[in-house]
Amino acid sequence: MWRRPLLLVPLILALAACAHAPAPARAPEAPAAVLGEASAPETPAATVPAPEAPEAPAAAGTEAVPPPAIPGAPAAAPAAAPSEPDAAPTQAELDYAALYGEGADSVLPAPAEIPAAYDPWEPFNRRVHRFNDTVDRHLARPLARAYVAVVPRPVRLGFGNFFGNLGQPVSALNALLQGKPKQAAQALGRFTLNLTLGFGGFLDPATSVGLPHRSEDFGQTLAVWGWKRSRYLELPLFGPRTLRDVLGMAGDAPLAPLRQIEEDKARVFLQGLQLVDLRAQLLAVDAMREGATDEYALLRDAWLQRRDYQIFGDRTLESDASLPEYLREDTDLTVPVDAIPVPPNELPDIDLP
Repeated sequence: MWRRPLLLVPLILALAACAHAPAPARAPEAPAAVLGEASAPETPAATVPAPEAPEAPAAAGTEAVPPPAIPGAPAAAPAAAPSEPDAAPTQAELDYAALYGEGADSVLPAPAEIPAAYDPWEPFNRRVHRFNDTVDRHLARPLARAYVAVVPRPVRLGFGNFFGNLGQPVSALNALLQGKPKQAAQALGRFTLNLTLGFGGFLDPATSVGLPHRSEDFGQTLAVWGWKRSRYLELPLFGPRTLRDVLGMAGDAPLAPLRQIEEDKARVFLQGLQLVDLRAQLLAVDAMREGATDEYALLRDAWLQRRDYQIFGDRTLESDASLPEYLREDTDLTVPVDAIPVPPNELPDIDLP
């Protein structure tokens, strides 16, 4: 009868050993950020599929098909559109930025710095401009067009050389007064050479031998002596001037060659021919004048800019390649003091405001 209790002893000892055995180690818990995401059930290593090869890029001209959406995955950010390269600025944009400096960007050149016109007598000047414009439209321009239509171009060039050569003695004197003896010598040499070998100045051999044409007057001399800023003034028939240049005309008038001719008919004929020839040279800019919003302001600003270049060009602006071509020309298109058919040594009276 004691055999059954003896058989139960090993069984009790085995159960006691199992009760005191250590628990198996648990896997560490995943962090909260990982627990918050949806995770797929683990797949045995033997059943993990091989990674797929990357898709080939879409051919040019075809749309790429987006991959199928996976439930629970965050939406992909939209692809940014490819940026186009910066287009080169057009010539119109370059011209606009150079003139006004508005709407320019980093690829456009710096705007031109044009000083504001000093024009406190603008109402008076505009009235004189309307008078000059009326005379020009009804008299000067028709005569200039007839002159171009009738007189051959070589003859017109000869007249232009002749009148330009007549002004060289005055230019030589003013160049000397401005402290430029070399330019004074060139002006005298040009006058002598054209007068002798150029058949009275109709031909221009002086340019062929390197004697440049430079126009200097007493108004420029006054500016070099210190009168740099002067108010704009438009005279009847003479056109654009400054107050400084009006006083300079009084200094140049006694030396003007045409005003020394005592025969009235010969003097008036040559003065009228000089005016017509000068107006014919300005026919090329008529289209610009017709298209201007404010013709008075256009002519005033262009003339003042040209005048500044004549006065200071050989000192500060001669090497400035950004200046317009018409500013670097040697031809002076201002009505000279001896071109208006008035009695010698007399200038028209001007009632200033």
